[in-house]
Amino acid sequence: MKTSITAETQRRGEKSSLLLISATRRLCGVARAAFPEFLSLTKPRITLLVVCTTLVGFYLGAADTVPVWLLIHTLFGTAWIAAGASALNMAFEWEPDSKMRRTESRPIPSGRLSVLQAVFFGSILCLAGALHLLLLVNLLTSILSVITAGLYLFAYTPLKKRTSLCTVVGAIPGAIPPMMGWTAVRNSLDFEAWWLFAILFLWQLPHFLSIAWLYREDYERGGFPMLPVVDKDGRQTSRQIILETLALLCITLLPAALGVFGQIYFVGAFVLGAVFLYMGIRLARMKDAFSARRLLLTSVVYLPCLLILMMLAKQN
Repeated sequence: MKTSITAETQRRGEKSSLLLISATRRLCGVARAAFPEFLSLTKPRITLLVVCTTLVGFYLGAADTVPVWLLIHTLFGTAWIAAGASALNMAFEWEPDSKMRRTESRPIPSGRLSVLQAVFFGSILCLAGALHLLLLVNLLTSILSVITAGLYLFAYTPLKKRTSLCTVVGAIPGAIPPMMGWTAVRNSLDFEAWWLFAILFLWQLPHFLSIAWLYREDYERGGFPMLPVVDKDGRQTSRQIILETLALLCITLLPAALGVFGQIYFVGAFVLGAVFLYMGIRLARMKDAFSARRLLLTSVVYLPCLLILMMLAKQN
């Protein structure tokens, strides 16, 4: 009798184990299948840009030696909160995204993920990033990260449906990450941190306007009154691009004028800014998609070149 009970118990145990293994395999399969979708929610290219600008701010703020572990914690926390904010943005904008060709294949409009999944995922990442920065970096950097996510989600995102000035508002959270890098190592908002903020703020404006010019019909379908959408002849958009690239050129030359960076930086920043300005003027003259695309490509090349130039200038 005991042998029969033992055998039955063993069979039940084996059956339970097989069911557990099967369920685990299915769960892992679902996780592997969903991973690319959740990764897409984080807008990897934007998150990478945020991390890179944070790195530059940290490096410029560091003294002779870079505290490696502090840098790692800063970049991890920043990446998490940037990725979380992007996921929440996709959750908030899934309906207009479904009306635009460039965004209709995103995970939520296409039905591959639900809004609830995106909200949960994004919220966890934002909370983890802010706590990571608070506990392992410092309070000031954590506060800046929360301000960045808050402005992006609760100022820029709703304003996109209401006014073309949303671009200016959206450039503010996009310009804070290098300040976070600086405050992570200095724990203070010095002049240099605000200078980095100004550069990223001004760079984003012509960059965003060139994108909006290229996809003006798409933005109109989505109900986003971007400046190129409401500015039918392109005059106001062109004027803003020229003024913004000119202001960017001036602000990047400021450290050389103050004697902080040397002549090599001055020449490099001047050439980069002059090319950027020329592309803006060309778009103002031609007012076509080809010129807008060239301006966009120039902006994409301009920023990493300028950031690398800053880091090299510090060494000299």
